[in-house]
Amino acid sequence: MIESGRPRLRRRPGPGRLVRLSPVILTVVIASLAYNTPPEMAFSRLLPAAPALAAAMWPVLPTVLLGTVCLGLMIGLSFVFPDLGTWWTAAGIIAVTVAAAYGSHVRLQRERTLFQVRLVADAAQQVVLSPMPRRFGRIEIESLYLAAAAEARIGGDFYEVVDTPYGVRLLIGDVRGKGLPAVGAAAAIVNAFREAAYGEPDLVDVARRLDASSMRYNAAFPPEGPMERFATALLVQIPHEGRRIDILNCGHPPPLLLNRGTLRTLESATPSPLLSLADLIGDQYSIDTFDFAPGDLLLLYTDGIAEARARDGEFFPLAAWMDGQPATPPHELLTALHRDLLRYSRGRLDDDIAALAVRLRGPSANGSP
Repeated sequence: MIESGRPRLRRRPGPGRLVRLSPVILTVVIASLAYNTPPEMAFSRLLPAAPALAAAMWPVLPTVLLGTVCLGLMIGLSFVFPDLGTWWTAAGIIAVTVAAAYGSHVRLQRERTLFQVRLVADAAQQVVLSPMPRRFGRIEIESLYLAAAAEARIGGDFYEVVDTPYGVRLLIGDVRGKGLPAVGAAAAIVNAFREAAYGEPDLVDVARRLDASSMRYNAAFPPEGPMERFATALLVQIPHEGRRIDILNCGHPPPLLLNRGTLRTLESATPSPLLSLADLIGDQYSIDTFDFAPGDLLLLYTDGIAEARARDGEFFPLAAWMDGQPATPPHELLTALHRDLLRYSRGRLDDDIAALAVRLRGPSANGSP
């Protein structure tokens, strides 16, 4: 599903009408069995199950009404079968209905709380992953984000794209961890990039500012447990006229470039240090330059994509998948990636996922590549 230029995981549909009516169906089935079978089988004793089931999906008032109906059915059956033990079963129906009404009330309160949490998570997502244009001059860009923590709907993966005097600059990265605990660290890095990308002419200086911001955040909000909080990051600079791309890779999975049906993995000759680890392993950053021609398709991604697993434990074959894709716009590429990832993993994601697809359009008058 595409929303504001960003493919996102489609929400699962709620219970169908048949499921919502299941307490009524159960009541009818039990009452029919109780009426059409010998009294010794005592199917009527199952009537308290109906309001108990209703509490899982109905509001309080309908749950109480169903319990009342079950009580009326039990009293009616007592006139047909005087030896059913009506009062014991009636007492059970009343007790279960009261408990079910309370359970329904608690469930609704929790659903309201979850709804508010989702609103806050959506607001946080807009801060970390703000909507972006799909085109910067001749450069087309599309984004994909899927959170493994489905209820949080945001995690430690991040990306950003800004148009600067030095060209279009892209950032994609992954904070160690997932879910809401990693959001603050991701926000600190993204906010630093938004400022540094405009003010620093050199990608190396941009990377140093990201590292400094990540270090400050970790000092102010230290991670829980003995493990250090760090982040991988990939910085890309594309001149407005294209022709080349500059890449600074801080321990991130290398991007893939599809050029006229040939796939290249853009490995860095000398990887740069991960964010927050420069003080430990040195701050020697290196930039690699690659050709980027009109029609080329560039895919930046986080490791959640390459490490998505099928039921048999096999990783998603990202390079082979990318190699089999036609020359397609970024929007269509990520839509296909979204669909095939969910199909491959059967909808179960073990890690957050983010991706950027970039294409340089040709200079023809109609804008076609």
